[in-house]
Amino acid sequence: MSTLFTPLVLRSLEIPNRAWMSPMCMYSAESQGPDTGVPTDFHLAHLSDRAAGGLGMVMVEATAVRPDGRISPWDLGLWNARQEAGLARVVSAIRSHGAVAAIQLAHAGRKASVDKPWLGSRPVAPADGGWATVGPSAEPFHDHPAPTALTVEEIGQLVRDFAAAAERSLAAGFQVVEVHGAHGYLLNSFLSPAANHRTDAYGGSLENRMRFPLEVVDAVRAVWPEHLPVLFRTSATDWLSENADDAREGWTAEDTVRLAKELQARGVDLLDVSTGGMVHDASIPAAPDYQVPFAERVRQETGLPTAAVGLILEPAQAEEIVASGRADAVFLGRQLLREPYWAHRAAEELGGASRWPDQYGYAVARRR
Repeated sequence: MSTLFTPLVLRSLEIPNRAWMSPMCMYSAESQGPDTGVPTDFHLAHLSDRAAGGLGMVMVEATAVRPDGRISPWDLGLWNARQEAGLARVVSAIRSHGAVAAIQLAHAGRKASVDKPWLGSRPVAPADGGWATVGPSAEPFHDHPAPTALTVEEIGQLVRDFAAAAERSLAAGFQVVEVHGAHGYLLNSFLSPAANHRTDAYGGSLENRMRFPLEVVDAVRAVWPEHLPVLFRTSATDWLSENADDAREGWTAEDTVRLAKELQARGVDLLDVSTGGMVHDASIPAAPDYQVPFAERVRQETGLPTAAVGLILEPAQAEEIVASGRADAVFLGRQLLREPYWAHRAAEELGGASRWPDQYGYAVARRR
């Protein structure tokens, strides 16, 4: 029997299988006017089709908790009722296909206000519809404008913004909420000494650098139902300490284990383990399974369930990761853009249960 196609239970939520869709930004929301940040027909078709593709969970892309938290002006948001209503429509479509509906809440920090990637991801100036960015320190990302260092009062407001967005997520019908603490965005930049040069209670020691992300987790967990899970996405390393020729200080795998223990104590139910994104020129040995060891280490050393991500392309590869206990689930990203019905192929190859929509399953059975 395929382990990939067995359910995973987090709190009282049963996720029908362990092949999940990773949040991937589509840069396709309205950028201005009353529908700013509201999902469009593209999002509805894109996300519902992946749910019809047989995945156990479909996670909506990084959704900003406030306007200046968007990566680009075309990102989704969840700071008002109009956005909540639009996302409720998406949730209904995902759940109608038997998949669990999840959302990733985010703030892009110093990497915000950029153009669409196919247009170069260049910084968008305020005069062109962008905005001034914020971060833990006035340390820019690569060639971006320097952000403004957040005050303690502003950090407190951001904690409340994450909690408010979580409440809206619940009202929209989401069953899982993930806090985005990876890829060099705001929470991740507070964690890493590569970006956080503060000297107050939010900088310096590891305990201090973890303070803001943990405050966000506490606030989200406080408004999220006890019976539903909260996830956290982390970058397990900045890929600086692994390179002997790079003298820069960064976040490490050892730091991630310590963070995982703190998250577990605060009611986080699964760690979504990615890597990188803090510095633009880190040397990253990208290859199939290259991030899986980080998920495996957290799982072994803390007991916290994990999901592995990154260049997971083939069903047998995904099956080995979960069957061997290296992670409890896998998130797939770009492969699902190439192959929306990957999970159905995987079920056939691995002997798992394929959950076709009735309208498709009848035709598929007849074709056989």
